[in-house]
Amino acid sequence: MELRVRRAPRIDLEITVPGDKSISHRAVIIAALSNGVCTLQGFLPSEDCMHTVNAMRALGIKIEQPEPTTLIVHGKKRVLTAPKNEINCGNSGTTMRLLAGLLAGQPFETRLVADAGLSRRPMDRVIAPLCEMGADIIAEGPDQTAPLRVHGGSLRGIHYRPSVASAQVKGALLLAGLFARGKTTVEEALPTRNHMEKMLNYFLVRTATEEAGSVTVFGEQVPESRDFAIPGDISSAAFWLVAAAAQRRGHLLIRDVGLNDTRTALLGVLLRMGAQVREAVEDVDQLEPRGIVEVTGFPLKGTVIQGKEVPRLIDELPILSVAGALANGRTIIRQAGELRVKETDRIAAIAHNLRTMGAQVAELNDGLEISGPAPLHGAHLASFGDHRIAMAFAIGGLFAEGETVVQDAECIRESYPGFETMLEEFTNPKRMQISTPVIGSLTSAAPEQG
Repeated sequence: MELRVRRAPRIDLEITVPGDKSISHRAVIIAALSNGVCTLQGFLPSEDCMHTVNAMRALGIKIEQPEPTTLIVHGKKRVLTAPKNEINCGNSGTTMRLLAGLLAGQPFETRLVADAGLSRRPMDRVIAPLCEMGADIIAEGPDQTAPLRVHGGSLRGIHYRPSVASAQVKGALLLAGLFARGKTTVEEALPTRNHMEKMLNYFLVRTATEEAGSVTVFGEQVPESRDFAIPGDISSAAFWLVAAAAQRRGHLLIRDVGLNDTRTALLGVLLRMGAQVREAVEDVDQLEPRGIVEVTGFPLKGTVIQGKEVPRLIDELPILSVAGALANGRTIIRQAGELRVKETDRIAAIAHNLRTMGAQVAELNDGLEISGPAPLHGAHLASFGDHRIAMAFAIGGLFAEGETVVQDAECIRESYPGFETMLEEFTNPKRMQISTPVIGSLTSAAPEQG
């Protein structure tokens, strides 16, 4: 599949985005461990999340899907059954790592297999602590990569400090901790997204969080069955937010989007770069805050992204790199070496595609240095099989002269079904303005530029 993109007309839209990918994975697993029936609304029916759903079905959990975004999960009080076949995690690192934690405490063996892309990604970061807890996990691929053979056992709680900031590793250990004796503590040097902790708390699992950056789960608890509504994914919203922020007088309002403070670092970066940004939390009843984000575009300026910001921006760095190419001055991204072991080497992929479009980019060992503003020109660009690279450079095409073609873009379906339809809305010169007035809207007070 190819995406063909041309320069966008003025952006003035109100939209919603699909359900949060990270929360969808975790909600399905915890609901499956609960003591009854849970209805999950707003579920993201992407390829990655469906791999998690099908994995739980293979482990004996009944999951109905009356609508694409609604799941009815029949929890079995933490009782899982051995799968009849190996479990295919596709290209979903979240599925594989969370399942490794879940299966570490089961009295049977499971083999987890993956697509070629995921089979190149490191799994030692989750294997080592789970083995320390008492599991027996063998990585059958070279250099501790998939397939994984997980032989669960009697687990004991541990205190663990990951060497790499990873919400997936933290989530895997907390899931394993539910089946362990005593307490399991994960101490983070740099904070990562906290959806697993919030999901556990919402399903009435007792945890403890300390200001120093550690989270503890107490073993042998059964989650209480509850219904849950999944908010829109701010990482999916990021593509459209950057598009509006980078366009002079662009305006975008996104409703019903997740505003968890471990996920909103993007908004702070856009503010630093010169965009006007407003967020308003409208609902916190289910612990995951949700509300609206509104952005008005102004000429952007370069910024520096490093340190504690990086783990909270790891999914947004590709689209922020595109923003950097459109901004005045230098944008520097450092301490982001984790980008090299995602679906592809994202540092190399970003540098290659930006240069192909005419931007000046220096590739660093752990990041990028981008000099802007660049007069981008349309080009044929590779997705490198990475959904976030494909979407980021489709947005880049909205600011390029001529046509931009993103090749092998079917990978977008891993995280954002419907992206192509929304992209057409942004590029349609005949679209009608569908936004509605918002009390306190930035656009009512913002001075018109040029």
